[in-house]
Amino acid sequence: MIASEPPATSPLPVLDRRTILKGGVLGGGLLGAPLSAHSFAHGFTHGVASGEPNADRVLLWTRYAAGQDTRLEWEVSETRDFTRPVSSGDVTASPARDWCCKAWANGLEPGRWYYYRFVAPNGETSDIGRTRTLPVGDVSRFRLGVFSCSNIGFGWFNAYAHAAQADDFDLAVHTGDYFYEYPEGSYPSDAQRVEGRVTLPKTETIALADYRLRYATYRADPDLRRLHQLYPMVAGWDDHESANDSYATGAENHDPATEGEWSVRKAAAMRVYREWLPVSDEPWAEYEIGNLATMFRLETRLTARDRQFSLRDILGGRKNPEEMEAALTAFRDGAYRDPARQLLGSEQQGWLAAGLRQSRSAGKVWQVLAQQVLMGQLATPPALADALPDNTPGFVRQRVLAGAMAGRAGLPLNMDAWDGYPVARERVLAASREADANLLVLAGDTHNAWAFELDHAGERAGIEFGGHSVTSPGLESYLGGLGARMAGLLVDANRQLKWTDTSHRGYFTLELTPERATAEYRFMAGVKTRSTALAGTRRIASMAGSHRLEMG
Repeated sequence: MIASEPPATSPLPVLDRRTILKGGVLGGGLLGAPLSAHSFAHGFTHGVASGEPNADRVLLWTRYAAGQDTRLEWEVSETRDFTRPVSSGDVTASPARDWCCKAWANGLEPGRWYYYRFVAPNGETSDIGRTRTLPVGDVSRFRLGVFSCSNIGFGWFNAYAHAAQADDFDLAVHTGDYFYEYPEGSYPSDAQRVEGRVTLPKTETIALADYRLRYATYRADPDLRRLHQLYPMVAGWDDHESANDSYATGAENHDPATEGEWSVRKAAAMRVYREWLPVSDEPWAEYEIGNLATMFRLETRLTARDRQFSLRDILGGRKNPEEMEAALTAFRDGAYRDPARQLLGSEQQGWLAAGLRQSRSAGKVWQVLAQQVLMGQLATPPALADALPDNTPGFVRQRVLAGAMAGRAGLPLNMDAWDGYPVARERVLAASREADANLLVLAGDTHNAWAFELDHAGERAGIEFGGHSVTSPGLESYLGGLGARMAGLLVDANRQLKWTDTSHRGYFTLELTPERATAEYRFMAGVKTRSTALAGTRRIASMAGSHRLEMG
């Protein structure tokens, strides 16, 4: 539990049905009301949120819908009665930003919990939020809650609910796929969708209004709303906040012929993300946690990422196994290692390298990368093809067979991860080694849980904790029946991979101390019904400076 004020049992009001319905868009739908019940409400429609914490400031967020531009007052206080605000100001809610507004609360004390609220001209007040500044000086412990991949159609956000109930970390980190852009009936399919978990618009999110309405859907969820109410958040987008497998100049499921210019869609996605979340407009940023750690929020999607490689393109319709193997070998020894290919881009890479050096020279113990996709090396186990159950869909079997052949050729399972950009990854790991960093990488994206020991040029270079999803289905949904055997095959076939879970949804916490970093993976009992019950936990630790994992 958090040792300092406020207490573990939060005094903030629980979000009830009346509060959610007041929230307007989709509030009723999330509780099973018919689509005709969905309407925009006036006033404070989606609670409050905070983010981008620093030692002396934090970014506050709310949404206030009205008939015209409306000036809101905001207050920050050490007590819930707000009798002696320590910071205050005003901000304007405007239709130009979909009534969303953000304000920096400055002049705060480091390492302290605060309450905050917004007040409208008519006296109406928002929910009371709770936030926390980052500490300075000697820090004995700091805890993160790490989340990723929350697709509302696949189930309830039980991971968010459990995190709010547990109330045992200092900062929430969301590594991406905060929402999903697909049309209704696509992902999930109509058969997979959990009753009552609806989204608007029913079409794919492409235009500015589409993205705004989709965020309104998600932000009306009571458990996500509660998480934002209780914790400051550091968040970065992955691909689904724009479009599947997006990159700087396009995306896997964006068709310019029918969906317009990618640059227009990308700009809309980025704009609305920054409207609806308590995030700054900076594409990347760093956060100092006293003398304990520096956390770097990276951007790996829309700024500089080159288009992903595709096994389908590499194999080019070849049917003969010898020709396929030759094509894979030629690719591995050629284009795959093109040093010009980028994931971060030269500007961000230089900023990160300098930041790692500065963090270590300042005596900080941990250098944490809060980013989107797996950095550890991961190939398809050749034995996986033989282990597939008889009822495996044909398209899945074909992908596994192609992946196994690629694995034998020394190529990765997922070209959308750092594995698809090996030289870019080497630049980061080399910079970390040169800085003598205690590198700790956080990742999401895959929907499953992972723990890697990273290395570079034959030397240990860091560790990575990959988080499982809030609701989105993982490998087990495509390769059902393999269970724990699949996890064992993956670990046996991948030298850097020390542990994986391919069966559960949830989130993990990360506790940092001067001596060690400890991840606790929390596995929800399910997501088809609303519950905070856990199926279990798994703790994995690493001693500072060891670049090794200790299995709990």
